[in-house]
Order: sequence, then structure tokens, then C-alpha cells
Amino acid sequence: MSIPELDTQFDIETMVARMDVIKKEGNIRFESTHKKKDGSIWPVQVVTTYSQIAGGRFFAFITDITERKEAETLILKQANYDLLTQLPNRRLFLDRLEQEIKKAQREQQLTALLFIDLDRFKEVNDTLGHEVGDMLLVEAADRIKSCVRDYDTVARLGGDEFTVTLSELSDASDIGRIAQNVIDSLTKPFLIKGRESFVSASIGIALYPEDATSVTDLLKNADQAMYLAKQEGRGRFNYFTRGMQAASETRMVLANDLRRALDQGHLDVYYQPIVDLSDGTISKAEALLRWNHPERGQISPATFIPIAEDTGTIHEIGDWVFEQAARQALKLTTELGKDFQISVNKSPVQFKDNDHLHGRWIDKLKEIGLPGSSIVVEITEGLLMNDSASVTARLLQFRDAGIQVSIDDFGTGYSALSYLKKFDIDFLKIDQSFTRNLALETEDFALCEAIVVMAHKLSIKVIAEGVETEQQHNLLKQIGCDYGQGYLYSRPVPVDEFDEFLKQFP
Repeated sequence: MSIPELDTQFDIETMVARMDVIKKEGNIRFESTHKKKDGSIWPVQVVTTYSQIAGGRFFAFITDITERKEAETLILKQANYDLLTQLPNRRLFLDRLEQEIKKAQREQQLTALLFIDLDRFKEVNDTLGHEVGDMLLVEAADRIKSCVRDYDTVARLGGDEFTVTLSELSDASDIGRIAQNVIDSLTKPFLIKGRESFVSASIGIALYPEDATSVTDLLKNADQAMYLAKQEGRGRFNYFTRGMQAASETRMVLANDLRRALDQGHLDVYYQPIVDLSDGTISKAEALLRWNHPERGQISPATFIPIAEDTGTIHEIGDWVFEQAARQALKLTTELGKDFQISVNKSPVQFKDNDHLHGRWIDKLKEIGLPGSSIVVEITEGLLMNDSASVTARLLQFRDAGIQVSIDDFGTGYSALSYLKKFDIDFLKIDQSFTRNLALETEDFALCEAIVVMAHKLSIKVIAEGVETEQQHNLLKQIGCDYGQGYLYSRPVPVDEFDEFLKQFP
């Protein structure tokens, strides 16, 4: 029997034990390893045959299958691992989670699933490019792995979504600590190509068997908990609760209803006047979207606007609101015989989406014959922090069309003063949290006064939101605030009521 030098005696013994089979079948085929003279091991395929003609001898034919084995390994890796981070992908993650649940069931232990979503990753990706984004994801994966045990599974589901499966838990006391460690690690700056980038993480946590007994439900519940963590401010973790399930189902129903609300006439635009504090006149207002659900009644914008942003319906709805506001501004300018300006909120999702035709609003103004100065676009402070060419270009596009820009809820976010001058902002709106308890010798009074002084130094006018009392009105007027908006003057009202309201003023 002609057999090359093998690394073990097992294969020889196997062939000897199967001589009768080889004689009967003519040959057998199996895979083994072969040791070269230099000591290296390489995979081989062995085919053994028995020849009666050759004097009843056994022969072994050996073929190098290194390339085939490498290809099989690559295919297996591509099928089960994320090529960028080298973490298990969704397929392998689901398989491992299934095994962990079965093991936890047998041994009556807990299994925790952490659903991790990077906050503001899209801004980094859009601003600095996909190469930097990929490098950040790789480092983020390493940071997450450093926060868990070697036998826990860290996986990348796709995009900026990761999961961690914590197994062999006797109790849940360590889960929150691990989740917070992940958040703290990901909040630290990422130094990529000599430039710092910042993200954070929102984490949802679901437990087996307390929250779910199947892979599908456990993943769904952890995802719901993560979504709530994002809604509540990001950079935090939330455990799944049964209330989330009901909230998720309600949200799904509202999302479907919202898609039809515009066509069915359930959306309306209300207007709230903005009063000139120097003389009490009104030549400005804010357009505010309202949804009168046929079964649930008035639904708060705080509830349905995030749904519109997530589902993409914000684009169609936002365009409709803008057109209603523009036509109302034209109508009032004509009827009152003076310029009338209306503010329209523009969601960051609308502002950043490259697929949305950004110039459509400008084209609509030209179509109806309204000057750009009749419109103010309200944006958030956070949008200015995205120092990208697209944001700059779009703000300049508004500027060239004569449209003014206002920063909404100023003082509650980043308050990066350097951006105010850079982007040529026209108005700051002091958030109502500062005016709500406005009184002399208070921090709120000092902050409001400082904002007004600073804004005027930059030739920016100031609007105070949430004005509800005469005292607030008088104090704001005293510190030189330009405009006031709030229930003291009027609640947001439908267009017909707003028209009647304006008739009271010269």
C-alpha cells in the first residue's frame, strides 16, 4: 500500500480497518492532512483503491486541496461574518442567540440582549465620507468587545447597529453596568485621520425569559427599548417594558394613519402671532401643523412629527405646510397692505435628505409671486453643528432667495455661538423654559438678558417663546427683546380665527 507520510496514524488505521470495504467497493475517498518535509501541514484528499490485477495491492492517490479549503473557509466567513468589522453578522448572531436561549432554558439562567445603535453616525458619514465612517465602525466594534466578556457575542446587524448577547447570567445586576460601560466607551472621541469625531450610543435591553422566549420577540423588544432610549435623549439605555409593546403597536397604527391623513384632510395649519414688543404690532406669525385624527382627536406634534420623520412622510407634509403658509403670507400682505412674514419649521430630516428636492420651496415662492423675505425657516441648533458643505450650501440657497433663518428653542441645545455669525442667522427664539419662570434677580432673567445683548451685537433679532403673563412681557421688553410669542397674546388658531384676530390690530 503506497501511502505518503501522514501526520497521524489514525488515517492508516482507518484504511486498514476498511480494507474489506475497499475490496468490495473498489475505492474509498476521504480528506486528511499531509506533512511536508519542511514540517508544514497541508490538506489533502485521499482516494484508496484495491487492485486484484496488481497482485491484490492497495493504492492511495493524494491530491492537494489547499485552494479548495481556503475557498470554502472564505465562503463560510462571508456567510457568517461582517467583512468590515469581522464580527458575526445577522445570520450567525441569530443562530448563536437561538443556541443561548436553548442553553439558558436548560440551565434556568438569564440571557440578555443589548441592541446598540450609534447616535449621529449618519452625520459623521455624510460629513467626513464613507471611508472615515467605516473606520469609525471598526473602532466602535473593538470598543464594544472590550466592554464584554470573551464568551459573549458581539455582532453587527448592518449599518450602525450592533448587538451584544450576554449569556450565563445568574442575575441581572451586571447588565446595566455593562450597557453604561459601552455608552461611556463610545462617547469618547474617535481620532480618525487626525480628526476627532463624536458619536454616542442608544441601547435597548431585553431579557430571556422575562421579556420574550423566542429569538424574534427578544430582538424586537430590545429594538423597541432602543428606540425609546433615542426618543428620550440618546446616549442612554432602556430596559424593555410591556408598555413599550403597546406603545409600539399604537405608533405603527399612527404611522399608517398619518400616510393617509393629508389626502383625507385631517391635517391643518394653525397660526400663532409673534408680537413686536416695542409697539405691540403684529406682522409675523408661526405656522404650526395640527393633526385632528378622526378617532383619537387632536394628536400632539411631539407624538406624530417623529413618526413622520422616521417614515419619510415628513417631506410631503412639510411641503404642504410650506405652501399653505406661503399662500397665507401672500394673502395677508395683500389684505393688510403691509409685509407679513410667516415662520415655517424645517425638520433636520427634511434639511439633510439628499433625495429631497431642496429648492422646491424656493420654486414655489416664485410660482405664487411671493418674495422670499415673507418666509422665515426655523431650524434647530443641532443642525448648525453639522459643519458640512451640504448644510452650508442649503442655508446660502435660502439666503440668496431672500428667505430668513431662525434658530428655534435657542439655549437648550449646543448654543455654539460661533455658528451664529458663520451661517448669518436672522432670529434667535429663546426657549420657553427660560421665560416660564422669568422674574427679576433670577438666573433665567440673566440668561435672557445675556442672549438678547449677545444677539444684538451680532445684528440678530430675538423672539421669546412661551410668554404667558404681563410680567414676562414687561421684563422681556425691559431687556430689549424684539418679539414675544405665547398664550398671553394668542394660542395657535386655525387660519379663519387668525384672520379675525389680526383685524383687532392696526
